[in-house]
Amino acid sequence: MRESISAIFTSGEKVFSIRRQNYLKAFPGYTAFPGGKVDKEDHTSEIEVPSVFGELPNYLYSALSREMKEELNFDLCGSTDSIISIKDVGIAITPEFNPYRFKTHFLRIELKSPIDFEVDSGEAMSSSWENADDILDSYRRGEILAVPPTVKLFENLAKDINFSEVLDLSLDYDPETEVPMIESIYGVKQFLPLSHTFPPANRTNCFLIGDDHCVLIDPSPRDEEELSKLLNYLSKYKVDEVFLTHHHPDHHEHAVEIATKYNVSIGLSKDTHQRILKRHGADYFKSIDLKYYKEGDTLTTSLGSSVNIYEVPGHDEGQLALAPDNLNWFLVGDLIQTVGTVVIGAPEGDMKKYYQSLERVIQLSPKFIIPSHGISIGGVYKLEATLKHRKMREEKIIELLSLGHAEDELLDIIYSELNPSLRTYAIKTIKAHLTKIKSES
Repeated sequence: MRESISAIFTSGEKVFSIRRQNYLKAFPGYTAFPGGKVDKEDHTSEIEVPSVFGELPNYLYSALSREMKEELNFDLCGSTDSIISIKDVGIAITPEFNPYRFKTHFLRIELKSPIDFEVDSGEAMSSSWENADDILDSYRRGEILAVPPTVKLFENLAKDINFSEVLDLSLDYDPETEVPMIESIYGVKQFLPLSHTFPPANRTNCFLIGDDHCVLIDPSPRDEEELSKLLNYLSKYKVDEVFLTHHHPDHHEHAVEIATKYNVSIGLSKDTHQRILKRHGADYFKSIDLKYYKEGDTLTTSLGSSVNIYEVPGHDEGQLALAPDNLNWFLVGDLIQTVGTVVIGAPEGDMKKYYQSLERVIQLSPKFIIPSHGISIGGVYKLEATLKHRKMREEKIIELLSLGHAEDELLDIIYSELNPSLRTYAIKTIKAHLTKIKSES
């Protein structure tokens, strides 16, 4: 497990934070504290730790000094006169379900007065000195993205900016009896049960939203054990409706059992309903009350804002997306993923419609994007990059066809290093591109 370090600069009642650029691979668009990974060189550094830094090990001080110079153009070694104290205030260990695990040390650096840092624009789109209360209020209005350790730190800073205890900032759940849950966007609880999706993803996000009418979206635990863990966590909340974004099994497995347990209806599109019946049998929904949704309908309210239905075909003909009136977030289902890639294939997939759905959400420009696989992200950069990649792939196919290559040769040329287990999905996507190309020629 690698280590990383983050600096919480405070002065008086103010705390310094950044908002990460939307194009970054790690936590794009998240409100965070400056910091980064501990490098191998830090462990052999001979840097001397000033007395103001107390018991801080050399390698952490080396990493902290390097990161602050890179991100803020702030020289810790040459600025000890501006520092009142530095204290270890928390450690967060990435949960075991994440393949990239870190032990992150959070250090509070109390300054005599706020410093106008020269923030690296490649790392942060904005930065500010604010009261912790104000930052926490922004989070509770659903206006910022933040990982659970950051939220917990803001909560403690709001109570007492000079708190002294070292906090355990790891995710608070019991892996033996519960699925993980995070709330990176306030009002959107994201459960992460293991599901029967395909690699590299192994979980399908299940969401709980709603002020008074609470809607559980895409519950799909892979087995009875995972279902039990999901239900254990859900017992802390109420569920008034189950909603399915589309018909693929990794988005509704055990949904009927959950709806039956809570005695609630299942909401979905008519197309999704018909495809599920065709795939799983006419009695799949048994005696469940069904509610059909279409473009423009309202599902519930979240933080006082109506949550509206959007039709986003392409990956699946009947796929529905959700967004509040204020477009603080857009729950896009499988329109994109932040883990792996989206398959577009017949009979439910349509590449032309997929382009149109991406273009539509990009034009709406929601503040945050919530996918069904992976974490929430800031802005529409990922959608733009996905659309650009698909267009480049299409141009490559057109070029290869013009050079005389047969359609059955395209896979080995375009996906020369593809994992053999994913060939079937790649073939579907190539065929979807070919169908679009032929329809437009």
